[in-house]
Amino acid sequence: MWLVKGPPRWMGWGQGWWQRRRPPGRSLGVGKISALTGGAMRTSGLGGEGQKYALTSDEDDSDFWGFAHEAEGLFTPLPGEEGARRVHLAGCLPQGGLLRCVDHVGSRRAVAGNAWFELLDGDGATMGSYFANEVTVIDVKPSASGAGLVDLTVTLWCENALPGAERPWELVRTGRLNHTGMWYELAPEDRHAWLSVALWSREYQRQGKPDAPAGQVFTLDGRHVVDRDTFYCAIGEAINGPGGYFGWNLDALHDCLRGGWGATTPFTLHWDFSAEARTRLAERVPVGDRELVLFDLLLEIFEERGVSVILR
Repeated sequence: MWLVKGPPRWMGWGQGWWQRRRPPGRSLGVGKISALTGGAMRTSGLGGEGQKYALTSDEDDSDFWGFAHEAEGLFTPLPGEEGARRVHLAGCLPQGGLLRCVDHVGSRRAVAGNAWFELLDGDGATMGSYFANEVTVIDVKPSASGAGLVDLTVTLWCENALPGAERPWELVRTGRLNHTGMWYELAPEDRHAWLSVALWSREYQRQGKPDAPAGQVFTLDGRHVVDRDTFYCAIGEAINGPGGYFGWNLDALHDCLRGGWGATTPFTLHWDFSAEARTRLAERVPVGDRELVLFDLLLEIFEERGVSVILR
C-alpha cells in the first residue's frame, strides 16, 4: 500500500469525513428574533440583509440559534489547546438554544452546547459549515448594527476554521472567486486555509454539477507548484476550475480519483512545466517499506487510478 496518512483527524483527514453537510443552496428560514436593548429582552421582526453566519444546534436540526453579521475571531490563530477561540458575533439575532443562554452569562446555563457554524452567501444559502464544540455565551450587549440586534461574545472550539480562510470565503460569498491562480501570491501558511475552503465549499460551488465523463483531458499548470499545498491548489483548479478541490493530502487525492469529486477515470492529465515541478516536489515520502520522491509518488498514484499523465 502506498497510502500515507494525512493530518490528524481534527485537521480534516481525508475529505473531512466527519462533517455533516446541509443541501447546497438551501436558504435558511428566518423566524422571530429576540434581542437585548435597553437592558431588557424584546421580540423584533425578521432578519435583515448582511447576515454572513448562522448557527444551528448539533443535537437538533430544528433548534436554529440565529444569524450574525460578523464572526470576529473565528479565523484567528488558535490561542491555546485544541482550537479554543473567543468569537464576537456582531449584529446577532439569537434564537432557540442560544437565546436561552443570554440571561445566564457567568453560569453553567450560559453553555449552549455544540453547533454547526454555517457560512452564508448574499441570498442566505449555506456555502459551507464548521462544527463548533461547547458554544458558551460570555457577554451580550446591544449592537450598533441595527435595532433589535445584539453583539454576543462566545467561546467555542473549532479547529477546522483555519487562519487565512476568511478571505477565500469572502471571495466565494461575493462571486469573485472567478478565475484561476488567485492562490499564487498566498503565503505558505495561507495555502492550506485556501484548500480547506475549497473542500468545505465544494458542494456549494459545484451546485450539483456532475463529474466530467471518462476520457477527458485536463491541464495542470506546474509553474507555481512548489510544495504539496500548491500542487493540490493546482490540481483542484485543473479538474474543477477556480477555487476547485481535488484533494488536500495523499489519501484525499486517492479518494477523489475514485470518482464523485469532479472527474471520472480514466482521464488524461497534461502536466505543463513538469520539469520545474519535479525539482520542487523532491521531498522523500515513506510508503510502507519504501521511500519515494513526492513527484514520483504522485505519478504512481495517478497511474494506479487510471490517469495517463503527459509530462510537458
